[in-house]
This record gives sequence, structure tokens and C-alpha cells, in this order.
Amino acid sequence: MFKEKNKRSLFFLFFTVFLDMLGFGILIPIIPQLFANPASQFYLLSPETSIGFGYILLGFLVAVFPLGQFFSTSIMGQLSDFYGRKKLLIISIGATVIAYVLFALGIWWRNIPLLFISRFFAGITGGNIVVAQAAIADLTIPENRSRNFGMIGAAFGLGFIIGPYIGGKLSDPTFIAGLTPASPFWFAAGLALINTLLIIFYFKETNLSPKREKLNWNKSIANIKRALVLPNLRHLYVTSFLYQAGFSFYTSFFAVYLVYKFSVDQGTIGEFFAFIGLCVVLTQVFIVRRVAKAYKEETILRWSILGSGLAVLSFFMPHQLLFLFALVPFFAVFNGLSLVNLTALISKSADSKEQGEILGINASVSALAQAIPPAISGFVAAIIIPTQPIVVAGVFILVSGVYFVFIFKTLRNKKKETTLTSTVLH
Repeated sequence: MFKEKNKRSLFFLFFTVFLDMLGFGILIPIIPQLFANPASQFYLLSPETSIGFGYILLGFLVAVFPLGQFFSTSIMGQLSDFYGRKKLLIISIGATVIAYVLFALGIWWRNIPLLFISRFFAGITGGNIVVAQAAIADLTIPENRSRNFGMIGAAFGLGFIIGPYIGGKLSDPTFIAGLTPASPFWFAAGLALINTLLIIFYFKETNLSPKREKLNWNKSIANIKRALVLPNLRHLYVTSFLYQAGFSFYTSFFAVYLVYKFSVDQGTIGEFFAFIGLCVVLTQVFIVRRVAKAYKEETILRWSILGSGLAVLSFFMPHQLLFLFALVPFFAVFNGLSLVNLTALISKSADSKEQGEILGINASVSALAQAIPPAISGFVAAIIIPTQPIVVAGVFILVSGVYFVFIFKTLRNKKKETTLTSTVLH
């Protein structure tokens, strides 16, 4: 259970995570219509422009958000350790309002450079996820961290339900006359403004022992280097990088896959991803917490990561959209278990006084893993076919699972050898 300090603060932390995922989810059904669907009335490129160039632009647009996160998460983690979680949340969420407004204006003015600027800025402000995670860790005892990080997963899932659905419906003029792809971002800006005010007036500081050290502005690069040398964490960071890279290949181009194979509009894309989010929430609420009571994180991850990879590849099997929906619950269960237990295992492997820094390193690793694949996916889709990035996604996730299983067995054997040697010596 969480420490009984301030349950109201926890609600606002979950709302912050939810809002981050909402902003990500809103984008999913919209950007294929802007760059990858010439039949859409919202297509931004000229008829003379090749669809392959649209795929490349889409990939880079998706990539600039995690790229911004890569540079900001570690800095925000440090700043929240130095000056407290509340101040950083207020600044970052307030800036998120501006990012949403800029994207709405970019669509309205058909200004592609402004779309890129706003997404990069949104990525920088989206670094607040590590601050929210650190604040939750402040209020959580280590043995219950898996279950409580599962609530973060539920907030992610809820944002993933509402975000794509809102993105699909509030951009559909056949749903309500006068709606455009900019409409969902005006809505998200309003929610972010409300969240900022709630944090200002109701959130209580959780970092009661702030550190006073020199700020390292190059921390993101240093984080990647350090992730590879930390004895208790480097293998987890490598696993996380491979898994997040695979997941990013999937999320960045699966909407394009739906358009390419099933000729769907933004409303149907929103409904599909909303269904994924619903399954993720049900997984977090009803499955993750129960599984966490029965098994250790290492044991769960040995099976869940491999299951995630196989689930992604299974999406190629159906030739009717209904059957594709039927596969979603399996993917949601494996993915939900993997993401939660990876974060929890990393958190548990770190000192309680360094949660902001360690989670900042994890966020940097995840952001880098999420920034590279979309950019590559655009070229893969343009050169081969739009479905190919999904194959790459499944392969990356399977490789991360095989790596984790191998490392898990190696570390377990070393632990047994160490224990046996200690027993003999005594």
C-alpha cells in the first residue's frame, strides 16, 4: 500500500500520467490522415508528393516527441530531486498547454514545421512522467512498488482509451459538423490547464529530503553510458531498450497498417486503439496486481515479454478487422505485465534516495528507444511496404525477451554459485 501521507496527491499524479498518455493517444488516429492517407480531406501534402515521402515525414513527426523526452527526462529527474516534485510538475504541465495549442495552430494553418516544433516541445514538457514516477516512489514501500506502478499503467491505459477515441471522434466532421484534426488538441490544452491548476492548489510535496548537487545538463547522454555499466541495472536497461524500441515500431506505424490493409478512417483507428487501452486498464486493475502477489517480477518477465512479441506478430493473421480486435486482449495482457514489471524491477534495484535519478535514467533509455524506431519506420515503410515496421516490432520484442531469459538464467546461476561458495567457506 502507499504510505498514508496524501491520497489526494496520488490522484493528481495519476491524472498527470493520464494526461501525458492522452496527448500521445490523440495523435494516433490523426497523423495518418495528415501524411499517409491521400484520400483523406485532411491530407497536408500536395498530390504530386509521393506517399513514401509522407511515410518518412510521419515517422520523423512521431520521433521528435520522444527525442524531446530524451533530453528532458533526466534533467527533470534531477531538478525534482533538487527542488521538489511540485515545482517541476507545475512548470512542465503548464508548458504542455502551450505545446497542445501550437499543434492545433499548426494543423489549422497547415504549417508542417510548426507541427514538428510543437511535438518536440511537447516531448520536452512530457519529461514530467519521471517526476510523477519519482513522487509515487516517494510514497511507496519497495515490496509494493509493482502493484502501485500498476496503477500508473492503469492511468496510461485510461489515457490510451480516451486519447485515441477523442482524437478519432473530435476530428471527424461527420460526428459533429465543423470539427477538424485541430479540435482534439484544443480539448487537450484545456485539460492540461485544469491539471496545472489542480497541482498548484492541491498537490502536496512528496520529496521531503531534497538533494543539493550540481545540475548536469548533459545527463541524458551520461545516463545512456551509465545504464550500460551499473552492475545491478545494466541488463534491465538493455532489456527495456530493446522492448521499448519494438513497442515504438508498433505504435508509430500500426495506424498506417490499419489504413493500408483495412482502409479505415480516423474514427475506426481511434476505436481500435481505445479498445487496446481498455484491455490494458483491465489488465492493470484485475491481472497485474494479482500476478504480482503470486510471482516475482523476474519470473513474470520471462514469459510476458516473449508473449508480447508473439502477440504483435499475430496481428498479421486476420484479414477481417473483427478478428484483429479479438487478438487485442492477449497483446494487452502480455504488454501490461511487461511494462509494469520492468519499471518496478528497475525501481526496486535502486536506492530509495535515488529514485528520481534512476527512473530518470530509465526514462532516457526508453525515450531513446522510442525516438529511433519511428524515424527508421518511415524509411522502411517507404522503401518496402507500410506493414513492414510491424514485423520489425515483433522481432525486437522477441529479442528483448530472449535476452532477458538468458540473462535471468545466467544471474541466477551466478547467485547459486556465490551462495554455495559462501556456505563452503563458512
